[in-house]
Amino acid sequence: MAGLYSSMRPASSSSSPQSSHLFNSKILLLLTLLPLSLALFAFVLQWRGEIDDPTTRWSPKDRLEFPSMDASTSSERITRKSSSSCAEILGQSRSVSFPYFRDWKFNYPADLKPKICITTSTSAGLQQILPWIFYHKVIGVSSFFLFVEGKAAFPAVSKVLESIPDVKLIYRTRELEEQQAKSRIWNETWLSSFFYKPCNYELFVKQSLNMEMAIVMAREANMDWILHLDTDELIHPAGTREYSLRKLLSDVPKHVDMVVFPNYESSVERDDIKDPFSEVSMFKKNYDHLPKDTYFGNYKESTRGNPNYFLTYGNGKSAARVQHHLRPNGAHRWHNYMKSPKEIKLDEAAVLHYTYTKFSDLTSRRDRCGCKPMKDDVKRCFMLEFDRSAFIIASTATEEEMLSWYREHVVWTDKTLNMKLMRKGILTRIHAPMVIMQGLREAGTFTSLIASAQSTSSVAELLSTVTNNNTSSTTFEGKNDDKTKEAELTGRKVLEASVMVSSAVPPLPPPTMNDDDI
Repeated sequence: MAGLYSSMRPASSSSSPQSSHLFNSKILLLLTLLPLSLALFAFVLQWRGEIDDPTTRWSPKDRLEFPSMDASTSSERITRKSSSSCAEILGQSRSVSFPYFRDWKFNYPADLKPKICITTSTSAGLQQILPWIFYHKVIGVSSFFLFVEGKAAFPAVSKVLESIPDVKLIYRTRELEEQQAKSRIWNETWLSSFFYKPCNYELFVKQSLNMEMAIVMAREANMDWILHLDTDELIHPAGTREYSLRKLLSDVPKHVDMVVFPNYESSVERDDIKDPFSEVSMFKKNYDHLPKDTYFGNYKESTRGNPNYFLTYGNGKSAARVQHHLRPNGAHRWHNYMKSPKEIKLDEAAVLHYTYTKFSDLTSRRDRCGCKPMKDDVKRCFMLEFDRSAFIIASTATEEEMLSWYREHVVWTDKTLNMKLMRKGILTRIHAPMVIMQGLREAGTFTSLIASAQSTSSVAELLSTVTNNNTSSTTFEGKNDDKTKEAELTGRKVLEASVMVSSAVPPLPPPTMNDDDI
């Protein structure tokens, strides 16, 4: 018995580790299956609709918002597709990467301060104007005064624009031109040097006359600030805690009448850009935002053989407080009849100028001007040297030659040079407009607006719009017979003899290496 007992003891001791190992395996299996089962259960519940997407249950206070974004939500969304030709650019994205950009509303409280308005003169289409308007709504602009002609005055376009709250359209009719011919600045000397010239000079005069009317409308609407921008320009309100133009202007000292936004110029990296606001992120900084040594030390590389540091203007745009005796001083500045306004230049904020961003901009500018492609004649039509060169190329070269010229003078294809100038601070990346445009598009802002405007239209309304909004063929150059010109010029009113009246501020190029008075 003792021998049998001794022979069985090893077997008993060996079975104990096996049972322990089996127990541990079962525990591990249970711990593995339990979370998988819970995850599967949650998936089934969400698939059956019993659990909501957490982003749909965010309260307005918890949402990540831009300063001008309304926190209210809407229970209905218009999902009809737009038949507009610009649907590719303005269409709603299928993938939502920013779910908190849903159901944007721009119903500003009546007591919101400061109230900011923008005025522009445009002939662009919806694919450019709509993103431009809503971008500026996002950063805090309250109202828009649009002086429209060309595409912008087409019934299908104007119907959509007129449906946007706080957007007022003024059509370029014969009655408007007759009214402006009797305006104060038309009969003063500071703008007269730009009269009776075609193309850019004519546009400059139109913009100034429109700005004069916009001041009256801004005062009637109780606006606090007014800006003049083109629809290829976006305000970049850098330097504030929020990305907000309203915050930026609210911090301006009370004694300051006007603020200047130095302009940054787009630097495109491809020749096939379709939607500049969403595709361009590289900009060249203004001279005012660079150390002098950096600017002139890299001037040659920055110009890349072009006439100037910027392709077009370099003197920025300005915003003015809406006050008595305010007047435009050309398209880039404001002035006051009764005092020398206090003006400051912003250190960080800028105007982003998307100029020549598309290859088609060469031919579109050519088609808007009837000048001869000769050096002497283009000086009569264009104020800036690059515009003159671009017009001549677009008028005389083949499409292949134009594309080659465009790549050489406009497109930044040298990545090594780009990186060098970026490290120097001359080039910079700005992505905020792209993000805002993407959010607006994903929210269906543009398509919903177009669909809503089209659903309320009728054939009778469109025919009526064509009749009422038909733009006049009369232009300022059309008043160009010698007798009329002589009579109007000799009859111009001059301000008080004791007041020095300087000429309007035109678009000016940045400083060059030859400037002695920097």
